[in-house]
Amino acid sequence: MIMFHAVKKLFFTEAQCLSDEVTKSFETLFEKLDVNKDGKVDIGELRQGLAAMGFSLGADAAQKIVSSGDSDKDEQLDFLEFSKYLQEHEKKLNLTFKSLDKNNDGRIDYTEIQQALKELGMNLSKENAEKILQSIDADGTMTIEWNEWRQHFLFNPATDLQEIIRYWKHSTVLDIGDSLTIPDEFTEEEKTSGLWWKQLAAGAMAGAVSRTGTAPLDRIKVFMQVHGSKTNKISILGGFKQMIKEGGVTSLWRGNGVNVIKIAPETAIKFMAYEQYKKLLSSEDGTVRTHERFMAGSLAGATAQTAIYPMEVMKTRLTLRKTGQYSGMFDCARKILKKEGLKAFYKGYVPNILGIIPYAGIDLAVYETLKNTWLSRYAKDSVNPGILVLLGCGTISSTCGQLASYPLALIRTRMQAQASVEGSEQVSMGKLTKKILEKDGFFGLYRGILPNFLKVIPAVSISYVVYEYMKTGLGISK
Repeated sequence: MIMFHAVKKLFFTEAQCLSDEVTKSFETLFEKLDVNKDGKVDIGELRQGLAAMGFSLGADAAQKIVSSGDSDKDEQLDFLEFSKYLQEHEKKLNLTFKSLDKNNDGRIDYTEIQQALKELGMNLSKENAEKILQSIDADGTMTIEWNEWRQHFLFNPATDLQEIIRYWKHSTVLDIGDSLTIPDEFTEEEKTSGLWWKQLAAGAMAGAVSRTGTAPLDRIKVFMQVHGSKTNKISILGGFKQMIKEGGVTSLWRGNGVNVIKIAPETAIKFMAYEQYKKLLSSEDGTVRTHERFMAGSLAGATAQTAIYPMEVMKTRLTLRKTGQYSGMFDCARKILKKEGLKAFYKGYVPNILGIIPYAGIDLAVYETLKNTWLSRYAKDSVNPGILVLLGCGTISSTCGQLASYPLALIRTRMQAQASVEGSEQVSMGKLTKKILEKDGFFGLYRGILPNFLKVIPAVSISYVVYEYMKTGLGISK
């Protein structure tokens, strides 16, 4: 307590202009948060104390607040740092409030929220604008006054309108397997602070562990896609038995090494390409509209896929290989190059690229629809869906996207595997599709989709757990 009062005295000396009422408010808040009474508030105390007071924080909010106000870099806030942070934060919130208050009457109504978002290229319905309004409106007047705005965002590190919209339209960078979804967007602050690469690293590690955990299901899917037919019916259990008999238990993970290695370059290329495509497609004022964002995401996905596609081919070959056929990834690449030439590394490229359009389009549309449905029903209590709700939306939307693009994925895999299957005829995409339809019918294009669906839930679960642990380890959240 002696330390706290000493710091408080110093604050009074440096901030004479602060009113007694505001100072008393800051002092009361600080004393509530300073659980161990050591004159400092750390991330754990901040998160726990604000939750007890009813403030709804995002996963990284406490970390961001402490990082923003921590001038001596001890990962804690003393009273001086705490008060200075709140003063600066209030100033920024006030500027944002005034930018929304178009008619300068000291209140924000739903039309002003709609207008502000429209200027940023987002069309918001009256119903959704009112839902956002209700989540902040404490007195039930269907307008937001400065005190309500301040109270709602006081401990939310979002300050300008762009960040607040990101809070309203939260997203995730989790990798759950064969995803071609639009990359996550980062604020300028996150880019300059280096937080973006930590989040991408956490997502890449989560993807690596989840893919490794579900690799046996992925291998049986490829096995069924290539070898399955009406005359050669392969069940999941039967396929596992056959693979174990041929190469032992470890054979269930064939091809997983390449699958994991390609995550980092694919993620990095997709992220960098997305940023460049957004700049090229954005309006003159720099605004990126929804359809432009979708186009940028699809082009970024296509760019990343083009760059790492040879690794996709090797993954398929290694997944289907017999014991002793290849000693590893480099041996596989050498033998393909020697026997089939460079063009073999891009077999199946056309159906792969064509698959991006239905997958990304349906995935994004279903994801946004599910998320907005959740917001319209529960936004009165909180406009931040939380990561579990988002993962649920992502799982369902990804499944819908896969249903639309799976035939193209199967054609791609068959074309990638043609040379590795004895007696297989080297045919084009059109001829191969016709051959499958004639031999196995329409459902032949969906062979192997069951193990593909079975891996979605465990992949999401593993990815979520690892992502949270990685964020803690990298100091994104504690």
